[in-house]
Amino acid sequence: MVLCAAFSVNFGDDTTDSYWLLRTKSEFVDPVGVLDNWSPRTSLCTWYGVTCSDDQTHVMGLNLSGSGLSGAISPEFSRLTSLQTFDLSSNFLSGLIPPELGQLQNLRELLLYSNSLSSNVPAEIGLLKNLQVLRIGDNMLTGQVNANVGNLTELRVLGLAYCQLNGSIPAEIGNLKHLQSLDLQKNSLSGLIPQEISGCIELQNFAASNNRLEGRIPASIGKLESLQILNLANNSLSGSIPIELGFLSNLKYLNLAGNRLNGEIPSELNQLVQLERLDLSKNSLSGTINIVNTHLKNIEVLVLSDNSLTGSTPRDLCIPNSSLHQLFLARNNLSGNFPLGLLNCSWLQELDLSDNNFVGVLPSGLDKLENLTDLLLNNNSFSGTIPLEIGNMSNLMTFYLFGNMITGSIPVEIGKLQRLSVLYLYDNQISGTIPRELTNCSSLTAIDFFGNHLKGSIPATIGKLKNLVFLLLRQNELSGSIPPSLGYCTKLQNLVLADNRLSGTLPPTFRFLSELFLITLYNNSFEGPLPESISLLKNLSIINFSHNRFSGSIFPLSGSNSLSRLDLTNNSFSGPIPSELAMSRNLTRLRLAYNFLNGPIPPELGKLTELNFLDLSFNNFTGELAPELSNCRKLGHLLLKNNRFSGTVPPWLGSLRELGELDLSYNIFNGTVPTELGNCSRLLKLSLDSNYLSGDIPPELGNLNSLNVLNLQRNNLSGSIPLTFQQCKKLYELRLSQNLLTGSIPPGLGTLSELQVILDLSENLLSGEIPWSLGNVVKLERLNLSFNQLTGEIPQSLGKLSSLHRLNLSNNHLHGQLPPTFSGFPLSSFLGNEKLCGPPLIPCSESKGQERKWLSNTAVAWIIVAIVFTSTMICLVLIYIMLRIWCTWRKISISSSDNEDLGNNRGEEKWDFEDEVRNCDDWNMNTMALVPSQDKQIFAFSCSK
Repeated sequence: MVLCAAFSVNFGDDTTDSYWLLRTKSEFVDPVGVLDNWSPRTSLCTWYGVTCSDDQTHVMGLNLSGSGLSGAISPEFSRLTSLQTFDLSSNFLSGLIPPELGQLQNLRELLLYSNSLSSNVPAEIGLLKNLQVLRIGDNMLTGQVNANVGNLTELRVLGLAYCQLNGSIPAEIGNLKHLQSLDLQKNSLSGLIPQEISGCIELQNFAASNNRLEGRIPASIGKLESLQILNLANNSLSGSIPIELGFLSNLKYLNLAGNRLNGEIPSELNQLVQLERLDLSKNSLSGTINIVNTHLKNIEVLVLSDNSLTGSTPRDLCIPNSSLHQLFLARNNLSGNFPLGLLNCSWLQELDLSDNNFVGVLPSGLDKLENLTDLLLNNNSFSGTIPLEIGNMSNLMTFYLFGNMITGSIPVEIGKLQRLSVLYLYDNQISGTIPRELTNCSSLTAIDFFGNHLKGSIPATIGKLKNLVFLLLRQNELSGSIPPSLGYCTKLQNLVLADNRLSGTLPPTFRFLSELFLITLYNNSFEGPLPESISLLKNLSIINFSHNRFSGSIFPLSGSNSLSRLDLTNNSFSGPIPSELAMSRNLTRLRLAYNFLNGPIPPELGKLTELNFLDLSFNNFTGELAPELSNCRKLGHLLLKNNRFSGTVPPWLGSLRELGELDLSYNIFNGTVPTELGNCSRLLKLSLDSNYLSGDIPPELGNLNSLNVLNLQRNNLSGSIPLTFQQCKKLYELRLSQNLLTGSIPPGLGTLSELQVILDLSENLLSGEIPWSLGNVVKLERLNLSFNQLTGEIPQSLGKLSSLHRLNLSNNHLHGQLPPTFSGFPLSSFLGNEKLCGPPLIPCSESKGQERKWLSNTAVAWIIVAIVFTSTMICLVLIYIMLRIWCTWRKISISSSDNEDLGNNRGEEKWDFEDEVRNCDDWNMNTMALVPSQDKQIFAFSCSK
């Protein structure tokens, strides 16, 4: 308030325009000081941007465009009642458009475009009856186009482009009979284009591209006879192109690209004799091209790409001295030979016939197009050779011929094209050598010869191409070494020499390729150590040297902080992984498999938090897995197969929730399988085979619902097969062989309907019967249950396994008849099961006969044993009786000859008899053995003590 009072006192009353201008100045931020001379000490009419009335008292115009102002637009501008032109465009103003501006009844031009104004367009703008120019686009305005815009009957220009307006185009727009330019581009307008647009009878420019307009293009547009520009591109307009557009005799620019238009191109468009640019691309137009140059003599640009046009190009599409500069017919279904009529377009600069069905050879008269800068013929069926006359097209800058059936060699004449920048000849059948003359094309930035039959060496003069950025020679038959001069192509970013027969070492001049981003040399015969100077290439991001013969240390490749992918698979590198590799914090893929690398995994690799793929398989790495690797939380593939890693499988692997593949097979891990692996819910493959793991298989592995492959074979695992495995519904390979597993086969394995590659439970201690449910795994190709202790019959349900081509049930205790469908399997599939029968084993009828015969022999054997036993007992009894008789006789004989103590001897004889009977009874019990030991003299004893 104090400031306002000061203005009132010092600068007059509030009836002067200077007073209100000074008040609005306070709303602006003026970093450049363009408003510094807005001061009461100077005349109003000398102020920057101010235009005064003839009497020097009122402001008629205010132009502050491009002054670097920010802040808000003051509502007090409405006090400048004489204002006719108000231009604040191209500043940094924000906030709302003041509704009070609707009070400026004398205003003819309101220019607020290219700021950061927001919110809706105030309805009060519709009160400006004298407004002729309204340009408020390129802001952040929202809401709808208010219908009261139709009240601005004097409007000539309406610019609302590049905002965020929505809703439909109001029908009231048709009231603007004097409107000459309507620009609604780059909004979110939807709905139909109103038929009432025909009321804008003076309209010259109608641009509503890049919106969401739909429905048909109204035929009423054909009444706008003054229309020169019609741009409705990139909407959702449908239906056919109205023939009424042919009535727009003054039309110079017609763009209907990027819609959903269909049907044929109306021949009525040939009436547009003033037309200079026609773009109907990216629609669904069909039929033939019926645009002819004999009528459209002023046409300069014709774009019909990305439709469904058929047939050949019309012969009279080009006439001598045609004005056609650009012709784009790509991605249609055009056919026939190269259109010779196009050779009449001597002023043609860009020709795109790519992605069609053109055939035949390229014409030798191609050099008639002497002004051509871009020739795109890729992805057709052109054959034959590249015409030698190509060397006469001195203005050619881009030549696309890839994806055809071109044969022959690259003509040396191509070396005359000094302006040639891009040469793409890939995916053809070109043979011969890369001509040395090609290196004379000093403007070349990109060469791609991928997928041809080029032989010989890379030209030694390749270093002359100082502007070369892309050199792509993959999948040819090139030989020899990399020329040292290549190091002088200092702008080179992509070097692709893979899939050739190149050899030798990398030249030291590589150190000059400081811009190199990608280098792939895989599938060649390069050898030797890497030059130390490669460590100077700090921009290297992708390196693939796999499948070569490189040797020595990989240290030179650890110098780039930009490295994201490194693949050195299948070489002869040795030594440890350099810890400096951890400096490449953006590394996502590290593949070092099939080398001679050794030592432990550096714990510094745990700093590679972006790492997704780590493959160290088939090396000589040792030690335990560094716990720091648990920081690589994005790791999706961890492949450490065939090394000498030791210790336990670390539980922290369970914290790698992105892990999809874990292969620790063929190492010397011990201990148990950590239960934490059950937390890796995205795991697709788990291979822990060929280690020294023991203990039970954790049931938590059943939580791995995405698992496709589980391989735990060749360990010392014990216990039973977890019942939870039936939850792994996506398993197609399950290997548990060569362990110490016990118990029965879980019937739930029969619910694994995706099991296909193999189910291998062999060489364990499994018992019980084969579950009937295994017959439900109908996709199974290999089943191995051999070398267990399985019993019972083979379920007939297994006969339904129609995909089974390998089966091994040998060395169990199975019996009964084989399923009939098993007859095609070899005999070895069932050996070691004595009671199995049926093809390919002996018939079950013979098996039963053998069984009866075997039972009969057993009975005979028992009978023989019984006879022998009985006979032995009888003999023993007889021997006993005879011995007793002999003993008695002998004692009586002795007693008769001895006259002393007769009574006593008789008493002793009675005692001795009873004692001997006991002794002989004891011996008799010991003779029950059918086969007495040979060291016992059963019959050598004395009956006297």
